Amino acid sequence: MPHFPIRTDLALEAREFIEEANGEMRGVIVDTYSEASDTIQVTHVQITTKNGAKAMGKPIGTYITLEADNLTEPDDGYHREVSLSIARHLQSLLPDSEKEQSILVVGLGNRDVTADALGPCVVDNLNITRHMLRQFGHAAYDCKKVHEISGIVPGVMGKTGMETAEIIRGIVSTTNPDIIVVIDALAARSTRRLTRTIQITNTGIQPGSGVGNHRDSLTEESLGVPVIAIGIPTVVDAATIVKDAISHLRQEDDEMQNILYDMNNMYVTAKDIDSTIKRLGYTLSEALNIAFSLCNESD
Repeated sequence: MPHFPIRTDLALEAREFIEEANGEMRGVIVDTYSEASDTIQVTHVQITTKNGAKAMGKPIGTYITLEADNLTEPDDGYHREVSLSIARHLQSLLPDSEKEQSILVVGLGNRDVTADALGPCVVDNLNITRHMLRQFGHAAYDCKKVHEISGIVPGVMGKTGMETAEIIRGIVSTTNPDIIVVIDALAARSTRRLTRTIQITNTGIQPGSGVGNHRDSLTEESLGVPVIAIGIPTVVDAATIVKDAISHLRQEDDEMQNILYDMNNMYVTAKDIDSTIKRLGYTLSEALNIAFSLCNESD
């Protein structure tokens, strides 16, 4: 019976899984602290060497993870705190964040699959400025400096017949953005982190990797522009749930392996994922709008 890898897009979980098996890792620096009155736990994972990248199965770079246990609750004040925290960490990864730049936001995912609709939902609520600035200039806003924000929802290959990377490369060659910010739904290995965790990284993204549906990567190397990826896990591998549920029994017989084999290509999401995606989409879009704002009281 084949071995079943733990599928996760979260660097935090990859680190935890490796440490559980092998202990301390080299080339990976981890810093954990709390924000917003200890209601948000932040973990910085910095992969600094090729050995660290190989062990983690992820590129060299910075991975910032925010764990917010109350993120699924309809608490506007708390979601505002989360948005502010995301905005601060996103700004820390933006090159020359205080200088006017052209920023392309890409909402990955399928609108017709609720658990995969996070990216489109974020772009729908984004403050798009590129067309206004090109038509009216800064007179359209009460700011001396305004980022030129554009957005695109490229859809999925099953509907377009094109790789997402092909579409984005065409847009990049025409619009010449300075930065690309990619939003996507992720996969986790822990149900505890489902829809409660935000990952921000400056390494780009490989769409579909968490669910084994590998597509061309969206990275600075492939697009020629710095790529920041933001994601929230909305699905978990069903085989992982089963394995976690029976791990205390230490069952490794053929029957259990057959169960894991049958569930290896199944993914589970929350029962209220439709309302959760709408809420999270707004929280992320608010974070991006805050992070991309160059206005201040002196303007």
